[in-house]
Amino acid sequence: MPDTALPLQAPRSCSHLFWVFTRTALQGFGGVLAVAQQELVERERWLTREEFMEMLSVGQVLPGPNVVNLSMMIGDRFFGLRGAASALAGMLALPLVLMLLLAVLYGQFADHPQVSGALRGMGAVSAGLVLATALKLVGTLRRNALGLPLCLVLGALTLLMVAVLKWPLAWVVLGLGPIAVAIAWWRLAP
Repeated sequence: MPDTALPLQAPRSCSHLFWVFTRTALQGFGGVLAVAQQELVERERWLTREEFMEMLSVGQVLPGPNVVNLSMMIGDRFFGLRGAASALAGMLALPLVLMLLLAVLYGQFADHPQVSGALRGMGAVSAGLVLATALKLVGTLRRNALGLPLCLVLGALTLLMVAVLKWPLAWVVLGLGPIAVAIAWWRLAP
């Protein structure tokens, strides 16, 4: 369903922010991005797909995990510093406790072949979730200042440099990022 069919809403309170981000984080095995898009755009309707992509783009260039950065930006947008803290706590508190428990369990059972197989399977599912999210959000690039073709070229170059050539992501971002910013700036100039 297009995100324009229903009006956008706002979180009811900081505790609502906390629980939505907790629910999002607990669903995100192998990465929260796919779940975050589903929760924030489609279920809660706090953002349009375009707003989600814009905020995610900012979150990706900041230090730290992109979805954690996204949670703080959304919390700040609705409730200021209290909202940012609530959203951050939702993303990290319960998942942290769960991961500590899982780390203890993994320490006990790491040598079992079933555990290794399960982890490999989860890696494949993670890759599928990231790909599905990318395909779902590619339509938002049509309205991007760079335009869909250039966004796809930059994405393909990034994939080539990082996945095939094994260049460090920081160098790829420092190389392609200013080029993309300059082109967007030029196209948006009056």
